[in-house]
Amino acid sequence: MGAAPLDILRSGREQARTGRWRGDDRVALLTPVPSAPPPSPTFLRHCLRELASRGFTQVVTGALSASEQGSFLVAGFDVAERLHLLTRDLTTPLPPVPTGPGLSAARSGDVGMVTTVDRAAFAPFWQLDRQGLSEALAATPDTRWRVARPGPRWVGGRVEGYAISGRSGSRGFVQRLAVEPSRQGRGTGTRLLLDGLHWMRRHGVEVAAVNTQFGNEPALRLYRRVGFVEEPTGLSVLVAGL
Repeated sequence: MGAAPLDILRSGREQARTGRWRGDDRVALLTPVPSAPPPSPTFLRHCLRELASRGFTQVVTGALSASEQGSFLVAGFDVAERLHLLTRDLTTPLPPVPTGPGLSAARSGDVGMVTTVDRAAFAPFWQLDRQGLSEALAATPDTRWRVARPGPRWVGGRVEGYAISGRSGSRGFVQRLAVEPSRQGRGTGTRLLLDGLHWMRRHGVEVAAVNTQFGNEPALRLYRRVGFVEEPTGLSVLVAGL
């Protein structure tokens, strides 16, 4: 998709991933590397200096759990956005995928329409560009990317919604779910969500997780309706100025 690859910053055994946030040359993304030790405040300050030297003026993290946030806060980050974290036990029965038109595997030619839907469905802070979409698709070892179209025979036609579902071992993740606002309330989001959950279950996933920003009540109602339960501690996206 023409997305710039993520870079790895290192100091000793400590590592963090970085790249442009949503394609913005002024804002960097900085996230822990799961296989590396948790980053220390000293290492994170080193990362901030390095990113400042590259011309960035702000750094944003990915969604961090409460246990991951401590070193970032000590290093000078502040909370920018809070997220609900919800999980769903997939060892219990799932509702069937409702019938409806046009769920199909996404293709490379759908990227432009998918990002258009994403921009319409989310506030600017959360919107995905092509690079962000590539990162969402690469976030887990196994991924299912589906699009919804207005009719079953409209092959290659307009995209009205999409979902990215991921799997890593027995854990599943609803990486992204978006429906064009004018088409919301017609069951498209439910079909996309359940399609991904059934895929996870067929591949041995036992627990699925999803996060959504505070105030997104339609998304919360959807997730709760299909059996997701909110975890007592959520996630946060942090930000630091340079």
